Amino acid sequence: GDPRVRFFIGDVRDKDRLNRAFEGVDVVIHAAALKHVPVAEYNPIEAINTNIIGARNIIDAALDRGVQKVVALSTDKAVNPINLYGATKLVSDKLFVAANAYAGKKKIVFSVVRYGNVAGSRGSVVPFFKSLIDSGAKELPITDARMTRFWISLEQGVRFVIRCLEEMYGGEVFVPKIPSMTVADLARAVAPKAKINIIGIRPGEKLHEVLISEDEARTVVELEDMYVVQPAEALWFGYEWAKCGKTIPDEFRYASNTNTDWLDVDKIKKIIEPVELDLER
Repeated sequence: GDPRVRFFIGDVRDKDRLNRAFEGVDVVIHAAALKHVPVAEYNPIEAINTNIIGARNIIDAALDRGVQKVVALSTDKAVNPINLYGATKLVSDKLFVAANAYAGKKKIVFSVVRYGNVAGSRGSVVPFFKSLIDSGAKELPITDARMTRFWISLEQGVRFVIRCLEEMYGGEVFVPKIPSMTVADLARAVAPKAKINIIGIRPGEKLHEVLISEDEARTVVELEDMYVVQPAEALWFGYEWAKCGKTIPDEFRYASNTNTDWLDVDKIKKIIEPVELDLER
């Protein structure tokens, strides 16, 4: 194998282990999280220890080990959060943005990438629906027929993170322009013949998600295929993104239900087909 590749068992809660793992590392992509909304609601301290204390440990280890770039993955649930998972990710985002102030003379920058649901990610709805159908279910449970979500494929997400790594100044929250879909259409794409059973919204769940709130819009720069949320009142931030795109009105809100880009059933099928193949491999 490639001598640059090393695999460690570890946990972001374990600062000593992170210190060891970051030896000789230039770039860190922080994707570790306890991300299931109901699990976090009933185990709040566990979510805090992984998502917030874990974020702090990543920051400290990166600063101490001479890492040059850190990108942390966020979620639409961190915007105006109503569940504990979203709240912990909001805190995590704030920690990574503010970490740029700790750099001093070190050449290290921290940024955040925020997007919506990843098609087929572990514990997500596509594998769940598919397992129900495979086990002979004739109907799929949906919390609310009106529910909408932002949607991104795994490959799109990975490519966006790599692009942000290359272009980041440190302190931004990068938000890709991605399509929305209704969860009902997703169910129809997975199993066109299945009946849809409305079961009601779960604890901590929103009807629609938001990637950029009206309050953040004041510092947002819009580019052709993404938005860049610049940190408010950050003395170390140069606001270079203002030269690359255009500012947006204060009342702007990037929400899954008012999105201008939508996936219909056929488009959803094209995204989830590779997901199914991956699950069966």
